[in-house]
Amino acid sequence: MRILVVEDDVRLAEMLTEALTDFQYVVDLAQDGETAWDWVRGQEYDLILLDLTLPKLDGVSFCQRLRQQRVALPILMLTARDTIADKITGLDAGADDYMVKPFDLQELMARIRALLRRGKLTTTSGLSWGSLYLNSGTFEVTYENIPLSLTPKEFAILELLIANGRRVMSRAGIIEQVWSLGELPTEEAVKSHIKSLRNKLKTAGAPEDLIETVHGLGYRLKQF
Repeated sequence: MRILVVEDDVRLAEMLTEALTDFQYVVDLAQDGETAWDWVRGQEYDLILLDLTLPKLDGVSFCQRLRQQRVALPILMLTARDTIADKITGLDAGADDYMVKPFDLQELMARIRALLRRGKLTTTSGLSWGSLYLNSGTFEVTYENIPLSLTPKEFAILELLIANGRRVMSRAGIIEQVWSLGELPTEEAVKSHIKSLRNKLKTAGAPEDLIETVHGLGYRLKQF
């Protein structure tokens, strides 16, 4: 799942990015409202973490613009303003939830999961392909009940492949979906992650060609 963090406090932005990445979310970071607006128009997100006080376009105006365009994705507003009036302003602008800085990281993660569930982006549901099972809420993967230990990128690639079934995913498409905008991976990085995934699946008992290479196009899961 992809989250956009809109925060101009560099230290906080870096902390949020690191924490969300550890929870296996793909994270993009914008440090002003106008940049965030441009990215939302060109990229699909599952949730936005939004600071209230931002340069160029503040959080309230950003929220209002999104809702006026009928963009319904969940917005969690983060701010140092803690008065009831400030909270009402943020919620009335279109935010789905509101947390005051400083906040507890575990509570933040719980609220993110709740918003994703509320938006029917089911972080607790599983995906399966034959004997392969992946749980997006617990980040667990098993093959015939044998657990696999995957890196965040391997997990995200496998989740993408299962979700798309027999649809071929190109290397460029995988990069777009799995890596954040600030990262610059090569297609060789995708090949390396696919190779590692195949080895781990094989060790768990899966066929070597469970992840098929469609030459000249990309990858997909094999139908058995």
